[in-house]
Amino acid sequence: MGESIETPLLRVPFESLRRTTRDRKYLIDEVHEVLDALKKNGLEMQSSEDRKAFVKGLIARLDGLKRKLNEIAEVEEREARRCKARLEHLKEIGQPQKNHALEWNQARMDRILADHMLRCGFLDSASELAASANIEDLVDSHIFLQARSVLEGLGRHDCTAALAWCEEHRARLKRLKSKLEFKLRVQEFVELVRQERMLDAIAYSRKHLAPWAGQYQAELQRALTALAFNAGTSCAPYASLFAESAWHACSDLFCQDLYRLHSMPPESQLKVHLQAGLSALRTPQSYAVKSSKEDPLSMEKFQKLADGMPWSKHVHSKLVCAITREIMNEHNPPMVLPNGAVYSEKAVQQVASRNHNIFTCPKTGVSCDVSDLRRAYIS
Repeated sequence: MGESIETPLLRVPFESLRRTTRDRKYLIDEVHEVLDALKKNGLEMQSSEDRKAFVKGLIARLDGLKRKLNEIAEVEEREARRCKARLEHLKEIGQPQKNHALEWNQARMDRILADHMLRCGFLDSASELAASANIEDLVDSHIFLQARSVLEGLGRHDCTAALAWCEEHRARLKRLKSKLEFKLRVQEFVELVRQERMLDAIAYSRKHLAPWAGQYQAELQRALTALAFNAGTSCAPYASLFAESAWHACSDLFCQDLYRLHSMPPESQLKVHLQAGLSALRTPQSYAVKSSKEDPLSMEKFQKLADGMPWSKHVHSKLVCAITREIMNEHNPPMVLPNGAVYSEKAVQQVASRNHNIFTCPKTGVSCDVSDLRRAYIS
């Protein structure tokens, strides 16, 4: 179980290191292409000026490749350090031992809380927590810090940073079949319509929306129909295009693609752990009006978090005797008094042996002969 819980911790830096290594290979292949071009074309040029210009261009290209390789070397060093730190962390805390699960979880709590705060947008607080707990290499602050400008831009109804991010990761987003760029283009188109800049909107749609017609024709047609409406329309299919929720949807979609791009789980580990615990406690009685206040699921926020989770499954019922505090089973069956109270056979024998075979219920004070008790059966 420990391995499956901690898999995302190792996957993020490992996948980043793997992608960086692949990028390094592509750059080295490009260096070889430059050298081959020098051998093949450099000698064929008759003019010395042409050869100088050709070599100068190759040198500029090599300088660019060198800069990219240096950047990749820095990323490789950083991700290798993170991999090492996380492996050492997992080795140190080990597997959860019986009766020591609390201590095992406490060793992981700061990391889980920092991850949750990063996902909720509290980047500064998460960074301070990671620094104070000396776990900077165990959390992925750098990913969220890089994404901050995109989310802030979308919050201001500005897609510039988000579209630049899509351009930077175009190849990988295409492999993931992301529709983020299309959604952003639609949003910019709708904003032009909102401002009643219809000619600009039409020109924008021809340049930026038409290329997506083959993939998202139905959504594209719905967006273009917005030209016939305005921001105050109450027509359901088109009112949603102008709603504030459309911007929130873009932000959510960006976060989803960000997680997929970096091999991160879609939910924070804190939420996963809470849902697992709530699932173990979730019963229909938890939602009753008079449910126990000690039950976490009596709180509305916990009920919302547990929504959709399976009910807790109890295969066998267990009864505990109020006198002996022992479980009642086939070897110590429950005995029912005439008033409906239930005690274990062992408790009945202990009490009746001191009172001439008469058993007195300690809660109600009702007394009866042992022969008047009846055995109950647990299903």
